[in-house]
Amino acid sequence: MDKLTIEEIKKKSVKGIVALTSRTFILQIIALGATFLLTIYLTPSVFGIFFVVSAIISFLSYFSDIGLAAALIQKKEELTDDDLTTTFTIQQLLVLPISILAYLFAARIAAFYGLDKDGVMLFQALVISFFFSSLKTIPSVLLERSLKFHILVIPQIAETLGFYVVAVIFAWRGFGISSFTYAVLTRAIIGLILMYIVSPWRIRIGIERTVAKRLLKFGIPFQLNSFLALLKDDLMTVFLGKILPFSQVGYIGWAKKWAEVPLRLIMDSVIRVTFPTFARLQHSKEILGRAIEKTLFGLAITILPISTGLLFFIDPIVKIIPKYGKWEPALFSFTLFVLASILAAFSTPLTNALNAVGKIKITLMLMVSWTIATWVLTVTLVNLIGFNGVAVALLILTSSLGIVVMLTKKIAVFSFMSMVKWPFAAACMQSLWYYLLRGHEPYVPVYQICVAVSGAILYAGIIWMFERKHIMEMVRFIRLK
Repeated sequence: MDKLTIEEIKKKSVKGIVALTSRTFILQIIALGATFLLTIYLTPSVFGIFFVVSAIISFLSYFSDIGLAAALIQKKEELTDDDLTTTFTIQQLLVLPISILAYLFAARIAAFYGLDKDGVMLFQALVISFFFSSLKTIPSVLLERSLKFHILVIPQIAETLGFYVVAVIFAWRGFGISSFTYAVLTRAIIGLILMYIVSPWRIRIGIERTVAKRLLKFGIPFQLNSFLALLKDDLMTVFLGKILPFSQVGYIGWAKKWAEVPLRLIMDSVIRVTFPTFARLQHSKEILGRAIEKTLFGLAITILPISTGLLFFIDPIVKIIPKYGKWEPALFSFTLFVLASILAAFSTPLTNALNAVGKIKITLMLMVSWTIATWVLTVTLVNLIGFNGVAVALLILTSSLGIVVMLTKKIAVFSFMSMVKWPFAAACMQSLWYYLLRGHEPYVPVYQICVAVSGAILYAGIIWMFERKHIMEMVRFIRLK
């Protein structure tokens, strides 16, 4: 691993963020368009099944890594062949037994949820995909470690295109849940082949005890953190699949997916880059703080206007588009999920920074609290108000953003309010504009589009007026990448 200077880290980080966001933005639009078509062709219950089965696989995935990949990325020193070989070997010793057992017991797991033969095949396809994904870990780590995200994005683009093209075609032809089965297998095969093409690595088997001990010192606490996130999110979905009808789980999945569009479009790419970047900058509170500020500002000026637009125009979309009225029961949950995703967009990069500098015990403490609160609140609220209780619980939990800001300020010098105050003010003005002009049913598509665009222009104008200096700094830095 080549040693990087601070300036090189900055340039590679910006280049990585630009690569992941710009090169995948159009692809994400395609993915959202494909999802929209799937929500027309498929029923809420089919989406509920896919949502639950995917969560089961995510639960199994926890046991496949024990945090070693994150330990490699976070490591201050250069990586060695022993680091890579030991990580790969331990991972496969975990993955193979899990994959075999999950595949063999697929029918029993499906029977527990009352799934038919197609549900069993979907589960088995996801198990195969899970195994293939484990084989990509080391090539992926090598690219992330060297901040070569412009290369890492290539297999991700191909995977996403393959998945959605196959899923939409088969859904259109009436294959139902099997559409996801064929799409999952396509994604797994394409991703594995391309990852080894763009980042060749010769598979080796072996375990170096001293290396394993050192990596596990960070990896196990990190993975325990991930396990708690798993209990908080995916295991909760598995639980909901048993106590709620699949149609209601489908409403939850639909609302959450569309509400988190800004996070998938923007935040995921930023987080992917900032973890190794923050790790490289952990020696200086001031430099790390400036990096955190730029991250917060970039997320604020992009995520807030998109989220505001979603809040005000999801209702017209559902009521204007034929065959889309079936999702109307999910609109209340959607609104709450959007608000929760806005708060998560700021807390996630901060916990990411804590992990990157090795403060894993702090994030572990947070995750323990969030996990307990999630289960208590969700179970209680679902019993009281039905499936909408899931969204209410999440919004309450994400309101702990202030605590995360306070803890992060102990490891870096930054100002949260100065980075987000004008984006929030502009979003409030955009909301008021939409509230006054959006109108009521019956909605006219052309008019709704004009109002949406004018609100976005209003937001951009306010941001340019008050944050021109910050924006120009970011633009100049990107041009120098």
